[in-house]
Amino acid sequence: MTVHVIKGADGLPRRGFTVADVRRMIDAGILAPDENLELIDGDLVPMAAKYHAHERIKSGLILAIVPVLPAGLWIGVESSIRLSETTLVEPDIVVYRRALDLHDVRGPDLLLVVEVADTTLSFDKGRKAALYARHGIRELWVIDANQRVAWVHRDPSRQGFRDVTMVAAEDELRPAAPDLAGFSVRLSDLG
Repeated sequence: MTVHVIKGADGLPRRGFTVADVRRMIDAGILAPDENLELIDGDLVPMAAKYHAHERIKSGLILAIVPVLPAGLWIGVESSIRLSETTLVEPDIVVYRRALDLHDVRGPDLLLVVEVADTTLSFDKGRKAALYARHGIRELWVIDANQRVAWVHRDPSRQGFRDVTMVAAEDELRPAAPDLAGFSVRLSDLG
């Protein structure tokens, strides 16, 4: 068995994990199936607890998207998305084609990814946005749940998103995907 080695934030080598390793750890009872973790480039990253502002924004977005979602699309809430052998993420909201099974969904299949942040804003705008761009996510919204400001990321490349725009709470958020043309929302209107 080949052990995957990654470099930690402190520069020291770490044993990196794969999605298959994580699934085996869940099956063996080492990790609980409901444990709030993501696998980021081989690192197991505990996710922060979600607070009122986070849940309010996430729920408001779901309630706004669902009525206008075309029949051919599906919404996932905290769905596990496998971006690579060493990356398994659980964005707050994803929109993808209904014809795909969730375990087959990859970065370019996602029409919209939403990360709502109350305590993880710098991580979501930085490392996680770069990760999403590298894996071909078409559009990412990082929403500051406390300030109700969104950063809309579009035009992904291996180096990051080439188009990042800040959208104020009173301004309309509108996805670029033509399939989502019927959806727009103002963060100031959510709860």
